[in-house]
Formats: sequence, structure tokens, C-alpha cells
Amino acid sequence: MTASSPTILALDFDGVICDGLIEYFEVAWRTYCQIWSPANDTPPDDLALRFYRLRPVIETGWEMPVLIKALVDGIPDEKILQEWLTIAPQILLNDKLQAKEIGAKLDYLRDEWINTDLDGWLSLHRFYSGVVEKIQATVASEVKLYIITTKEGRFVQQLLQQQGINLPPAVIFGKEVKRPKYEILQELIQAAENTVSLWFVEDRLKTLQLVQQQTNLENVKLFLADWGYNTQPERKAAQNDPRIELLSLSQFAKNFSAWL
Repeated sequence: MTASSPTILALDFDGVICDGLIEYFEVAWRTYCQIWSPANDTPPDDLALRFYRLRPVIETGWEMPVLIKALVDGIPDEKILQEWLTIAPQILLNDKLQAKEIGAKLDYLRDEWINTDLDGWLSLHRFYSGVVEKIQATVASEVKLYIITTKEGRFVQQLLQQQGINLPPAVIFGKEVKRPKYEILQELIQAAENTVSLWFVEDRLKTLQLVQQQTNLENVKLFLADWGYNTQPERKAAQNDPRIELLSLSQFAKNFSAWL
């Protein structure tokens, strides 16, 4: 493990802080039903488990109902794992759909669900063991904490508040900021008054690789959360990358925060 300590800790939300797989599937299925109007509004028995397994291919919310469409259409799981970047836009093209419209519909259904059954919605999210305590300890320390996520910031706030964590909106960068994560990291460094040691924990390997490509972020320490939504080949790739550390949940919850 890296022994030095950060001045800024940036965390992804989904797959690092919170596991929302059950909620993702439920809201994705509701959105799928609205868009494609299946004859049966009850999902097939094996669909949720297949969706969970394939969650690592998803980068932003609009892709979730499209993933369900791909599964219902009979596209094999392995093909989805290998070719998702071409499969998803092809489905949009075939059905004359826009990613922005699907995302808006999914967010609307999620908002409606929160407004009518907040307890039910919250109950489908699970915070990873030890992570809430680690966030609380970080907030109480001198380390500046930021959350950088492709989830809407207001949903992140709702979930954290349920756990007794009240972060100011200014430290949560959600989907609404409409900027790549590496740009946000650049902004955090530029805004800092003193020399910065920034650590970034993310469960998506491609996001970390994009950070690597930025010459002005070469000093950012990158960690791939092995408990999040990634695959064994991605974890292996991280292990073989000298710039990325593969991080376990126990390391994150214990050794990782020796600096607190």
C-alpha cells in the first residue's frame, strides 16, 4: 500500500461507496417497460442476475435500460462484455432513440419513486462494509473529501443523508456537471492553494486510464476498487499497471486510512 498521505481524497460513488445493483435493475426495468412496452411487465427470472453480472459495462444511467433490451433480445452475455461499445449505440439507432431522452426518463422515474416511496427506494441500496465510517473519519480529518460520480448529485446526497453524512453540495460532482472525471480532478488541483497530494478511488478501469493519459495529472495516485463493478480481466490489468493500485475493501476500510 502507498504510505504517503493525501491532502485530497476523491471517491467514485457507485461501486466504491454504495452498491445499488438491486435499485439499478428495478429502475432500469421500469424504464425499459416505458420505452419498449413488453407484453409482460414482470422480468424473466434470470434477468436480474445477468444484469448484475454485466453491470461493469455500464458507464452512465441511460445504458441500463438499453442493457436490459440487449438481454431480452437474446444477445449473449459474453458478446455484451466484449462489444458493448458498439451494441448500445446500435440499439439506439435501430429504435430511433436518444441517450439523453432515455437518461431523462430514467431520472424522472427515479425521482417519482423517491417522492412516493423514499424508504422503499433507500432500502434497495447497500453501503459497502466500513465505508461509511471511513467517510465520516475523513470528513473529521484535515483531508478534503470529494465525490465524483456519473450519478445525479441529488441522489447521492439523499443516500448519504440516510447514513448520517451531510456533505455540502460543492464537494459532490454528479452527472449534472457534464464534465469528464479527469477534468474535475484537474480543477480540484488548480483550485488548491498549496501543493496537492490527490488520491482517486474508482471502480471503472477505463476512467482511471483516461486520468493516466492527462499529462497534468501524472502525480495523482490511482486506485481500482476491486469490490466494485469491474471484471477479473480489468483487475488483472490494474495489477499489471505500475500506475494503478488494486485496492481491496479491507485495505480501504483499514490500512488505507492510517493517515486519518
